[in-house]
Amino acid sequence: MLNDSDFITKAEATRVRVLSEALPYIQQFTGRTVVVKYGGAAMKDSSLKDKVIRDIVFLACVGLRPVVVHGGGPEINSWLDKLGIEPQFKDGLRVTDAPTMDVVEMVLVGRVNKELVALINKAGGLAVGLCGKDGNLIKARPEGREGIGFVGEVNSVDIKLLDSLIKSNYIPVVSSVAADEMGQAYNINADTVAGEIAAALGAEKLILLTDTPGILRDYKDPSTLIPKVDIQQARELIETGVVAGGMIPKVNCCVRSLAQGVKAAHILDGRIPHALLLEIFTNEGIGSMIVASDFKI
Repeated sequence: MLNDSDFITKAEATRVRVLSEALPYIQQFTGRTVVVKYGGAAMKDSSLKDKVIRDIVFLACVGLRPVVVHGGGPEINSWLDKLGIEPQFKDGLRVTDAPTMDVVEMVLVGRVNKELVALINKAGGLAVGLCGKDGNLIKARPEGREGIGFVGEVNSVDIKLLDSLIKSNYIPVVSSVAADEMGQAYNINADTVAGEIAAALGAEKLILLTDTPGILRDYKDPSTLIPKVDIQQARELIETGVVAGGMIPKVNCCVRSLAQGVKAAHILDGRIPHALLLEIFTNEGIGSMIVASDFKI
């Protein structure tokens, strides 16, 4: 009797098995909105960037509705250096005076955003670049701390423009710049923007691409990855210090989006090729998933 190995290579067999395993997830999530916060090494490494872009286009091609939110800290630092402006940080936030705000807006809206749009279009998708100012998508308010300049928070989200684009099969690409009622521009944390947009859209998933494997019991040991927690467990991990440092705002962002109706939030290592597809379309996944206490997978 002939077997599979007589006709196909192991690589081909693996590819077929993966596609077969993905089918029920494609069926489950088709037509659902997935908000992806794109940042970290996956934006800086050109080979990783190509894979992330292809993954986003793949999601759209199999019936999911991706929305991309991005930051661009390293690119902002590069341009500040070129212009002779020294980057400053306070309490983990970029001090954003008026000249820095000009650079932030130029880089995020005019360069990074349009580059991502072009890459998605080149890969066969249909992308449209936006910032919070477009169609009053995001109304900002000052973050409130003294000495940090035009650092903002999300005051409200109006999804009419996003909804129209998504229903027309476009992939919205949103930079984290928005304005207040007076038109003053603010620099807002991209994780926060992604979480609030996901909540406003009633997204199936919020996915944060980071430079860590996910939530770790021991931040020095990737083997201590916690694959799944609910909201209460996530809060306990913060209270006990298991989640610390830069992971606290990311986990809080996920918890806030879940509390507003998002079905599941994921923290993934964007340095792993095809992290998005591995998390959404395989049984095991690769990162940490946070869910509402009453939500069953």
